[in-house]
Amino acid sequence: MANFLVTGANRGIGLEFCRQLHARGDGVIAVCRQSSEELEGLEVRIESGIELSRESSIAELVSRLDGQQLDGVVLNAGIAQSMGLDDLDPDGIRRLFEVNALAPLLLARALVPQMPPGARLALITSRMGSIEDNSSGGSYGYRMSKVALNIAGKSLAIDLHHRGIAVAILHPGLVRTRMINFNPQGISPAQSVQGLLARIDALSLESSGTFWHSNGDVLPW
Repeated sequence: MANFLVTGANRGIGLEFCRQLHARGDGVIAVCRQSSEELEGLEVRIESGIELSRESSIAELVSRLDGQQLDGVVLNAGIAQSMGLDDLDPDGIRRLFEVNALAPLLLARALVPQMPPGARLALITSRMGSIEDNSSGGSYGYRMSKVALNIAGKSLAIDLHHRGIAVAILHPGLVRTRMINFNPQGISPAQSVQGLLARIDALSLESSGTFWHSNGDVLPW
């Protein structure tokens, strides 16, 4: 049995990660700002009241973990805000960077001491963080924050290699969650997470730092 920590665990993709990991017998530490009835029903360990954009809250989480070994860390928590060139929101862009890029990096740094050789770190990013793949423009803050997360993931893969920790940079696909207003064209969270877990399970130091789609395709930077 492996021990996994999952952020943004109260709904959507994070909740489905907790569900599938628990179902296959792994230990799960579900981290969120506020728990949910669905999460409570999984009977996994829940660490709520954690605001990952605050360093003091990250320190509180580390204190609660009390040195618990983490074989897998899934940094899934994030926010979205749509904006184009005509309605740029500078404060919104700063918040997107803070939550989507800086918070995962700070949490990864804080958790590394609890990750043994062979552990896996997964960053849930977005294809919208691909510069080469951008063919529609817009979504300035969200795209920019995910580009920043992607490059952080690549650097983490290099910096953690000597510790034996592998890093996956993962796009979940278009998923029917509240973040995208349950777009009917999206795949289910269950299908997305099934693919994401396959990428995490197959991750090695040789493939560390790769930007994958949940379906296994390698995405362009």
